[in-house]
Amino acid sequence: MINRSYLHTGLCLVSLMLVACSSTEKREDFTSLATLEREAISNQRVTQWQQLDDAAPVNYLSDLIQDEKLDALIEQALQANPSLQKMQLTLQASLWGIKSQRGDRLPSVEAGLSSSKSEGNSTQYSADVGIRWEADLWNKLALSEASSTKTLASDEAQYQASRDTLAANVMKSWLAITANARAIEIEKKRLALLQSNEALIIKRFRNGLGDLEALDEASTSTAQSQSDLAKYQEDLAIEKRNLQLYLGSTDPLLISANVDYPTVALPLASLPEQTLHRRPDLKAAYLSIEAADLNTSVAYKDMLPSISLSATLSETAESPTKALFGSPIWSLIGQLTQPLYQGGKLEAAAEIAKLETAQAYQDYKDTLLTAVNEVDNALGQESLLLVQKKYTQDALLSAQKNLLQYERKYRTGLVELNDLINAQTTAFNLEAELDNIIYQHLSNRVNLGLALGLGVQGS
Repeated sequence: MINRSYLHTGLCLVSLMLVACSSTEKREDFTSLATLEREAISNQRVTQWQQLDDAAPVNYLSDLIQDEKLDALIEQALQANPSLQKMQLTLQASLWGIKSQRGDRLPSVEAGLSSSKSEGNSTQYSADVGIRWEADLWNKLALSEASSTKTLASDEAQYQASRDTLAANVMKSWLAITANARAIEIEKKRLALLQSNEALIIKRFRNGLGDLEALDEASTSTAQSQSDLAKYQEDLAIEKRNLQLYLGSTDPLLISANVDYPTVALPLASLPEQTLHRRPDLKAAYLSIEAADLNTSVAYKDMLPSISLSATLSETAESPTKALFGSPIWSLIGQLTQPLYQGGKLEAAAEIAKLETAQAYQDYKDTLLTAVNEVDNALGQESLLLVQKKYTQDALLSAQKNLLQYERKYRTGLVELNDLINAQTTAFNLEAELDNIIYQHLSNRVNLGLALGLGVQGS
């Protein structure tokens, strides 16, 4: 005959199972939606993105510019930048948090030893050992740990994104130092010529061959060039300080600018391996959806019954040795708990978790759209700068030929000095403009590589 207590327990378990089933709810699969969003955009864009260049494929940002000095600067920044180091320490703390969370799935053991004495009696010693374990009946603890693991993976992807951005900033700052140094050299040449022209105009004015307006105009041009030169010099100093900040150092930056711009590869030849799938910020956003979805599952399982077991061994004796090593009395308690009413707290937590999953999905969509926008903008700039570079090169070549003609005509007295100065000004302006376009073009290729998900090697 079945014991009535067992029957009651079985009926209770069946009713709790029915409650558990009624507490679950179908939810929208945001992770699948996120995958479909990404695949749809990639399929729309990949053909367009493949039609730009036939350069050799690259795998990392450092492959864009082959330079040992730059590689050393990037490595120094990755090792010493304080913001990056702070993120790394946060990741380490999160890892220890997951290890601590795993302990919730294991039995906990506690031991205690106490003594008491009352008047007229000898000292009594009590020793006890307690063991407690909560059965992961609904896989709730495992899901909670999995959610934390997904969150950690998302944080690691964000950390990788920060590493990639830092490396790109170092590369662009390094290019900017070269650009500013070249701008200084161009302006120095312009200033030397303007000062020579001014001296010639002064000499002609003293000989009665010029007018005061020409002298004032020459002085104005010289002063403007001196102002521009001072600005370019300060721009160079600022860029060096920016690089120093990226490197996480307060020591003066001892670096000499390159005379010529380096070659910067364009990472489009092997685009099927360089689509948005490689972007770590997109990976982080996707993992955040998975983590939020797991948290939602945990929130629903908080409404389900829980089973915990506890065992206690205790002994009281007249000495610590007997209390610890005597014949203890043991007790075993099994507890089944079902949340019935908490003022809607558990239901609200589940709804909040669902909304947070939906928010994570919207964050993913925003990150995806931003990524596409960054790639499209960088590609648009690539095309524009290529056109500007070509036409500015043609314009500069024509201006230099025109300048040679004006110099010959001026020596033979066919044109005035003012005409020669205008031709010189046009040539210098175009030279400076072309140099800036080349810098913007190279810097944009770094932006394009970063937008396509190229990063730095290692962790």
